[in-house]
Parts: sequence; structure tokens; C-alpha cells
Amino acid sequence: MKSITITAKVKLYPTSEQMIILNKTLSVIRDVLNFVSAFVFGQEGIRYLELNHVLYYPVRQQFGLRSQMTQSVFKTVLAKYKSMKSNGHPFSKVSFRNFEYDLVWNRDYSISGQSISLNTLSGRLHIPFELKGMEHWFRSGGHFGTAKLIRKNRKYYLHIPVTLEVESMNILNHIVGIDLGVNHLAVSFDEEGNTRFFSGRA
Repeated sequence: MKSITITAKVKLYPTSEQMIILNKTLSVIRDVLNFVSAFVFGQEGIRYLELNHVLYYPVRQQFGLRSQMTQSVFKTVLAKYKSMKSNGHPFSKVSFRNFEYDLVWNRDYSISGQSISLNTLSGRLHIPFELKGMEHWFRSGGHFGTAKLIRKNRKYYLHIPVTLEVESMNILNHIVGIDLGVNHLAVSFDEEGNTRFFSGRA
């Protein structure tokens, strides 16, 4: 057995009232991401525990974020700076322009029947969703990771990583190639140099 992780792109169908709440939440989250990013830029090398100690209460009081949302913002910002460093880019201020929001499984989001429950600034929203061909992977009893809520072209998607246990493929020790031709119906050959010709005649 081995683990594989696939990402299910789930389309959400919020009501007009829910869209207003989602838009407000995504807008505030983006503001907080940039606020925290500016602080991290001025404190190069700061770690999560330090960041959480300094900004946790100020962020919650100033922006009205819930506890888990605040901690998710800290992790998102630090992950961006870490990625920039690991890719060899010079240290510079990270700006967040897109409307995105990371949600922790069973804390910020959960699934019940045909709806997804999302944590927002106004509490939980239960929103219908569509999987579009990902049903098998999505309902195979895998482990759900931190999802990303995205607004794009006035549509809403939740990208959910699902980790599954699958059977390991047996290692192939014998490889055979088959070439379909004109003079012969087929020619087969393997890695040991064995060749067979198939004329196609009875």
C-alpha cells in the first residue's frame, strides 16, 4: 500500500445572501494576509509561535477574525515566505491579491450529505456543492487536508486535498513492445532481443 494525494475541485452554489458573507470574509482575509505579511517582512526569520504570540489578539480585535481563521492566516503567510526562500528568490515583501482562504478540516470546514459547512466571519454556512467527476476519489474514505476557498469570475470553489491508500503496483520485470505495421500485422520485441512476426494470415 502507498499513499497518494489528489485535489478535488469542488464547485459551491451559495445563495445570494451567502455570497455576500463569503465576499466579506474573503475580503477581510485578504486584508489580514497583507497586514501579517507586512509584519513578517519587517521581522525576517520570525517563527510561527513568535508570530502567534505577537499578533494573535491584535488581529482578532482589529479584523474580527475567529481563532482558527487567525492561525490559518499566520501559517499561510509564513508558508509563502518559506516557499520564496526555498525557491532561491531574494527576500521581499509578499503581496496577496487573490480572494483565497485556507480552511482546516473539521475546524473550518466539514461535509454533511450534499452540503459543505464553511466557517465565515458570520458563523457557519451550509452550501450545496458539485464534484464534477471526482465522486469516486472524494467518497473513498480518504483523509481530507487543509482546503482552499477560491473566488474566481464570481464563482466559488473549494480545493480539497484527499489522501488515499492504494495498492502498490508490481514492478515490471519483462517489457514487450508491439509495432503495428503494413507488411506484417504486428511485430513484437522485448528487452532481451526476442522478436516475433505476425503476418495475420490464417
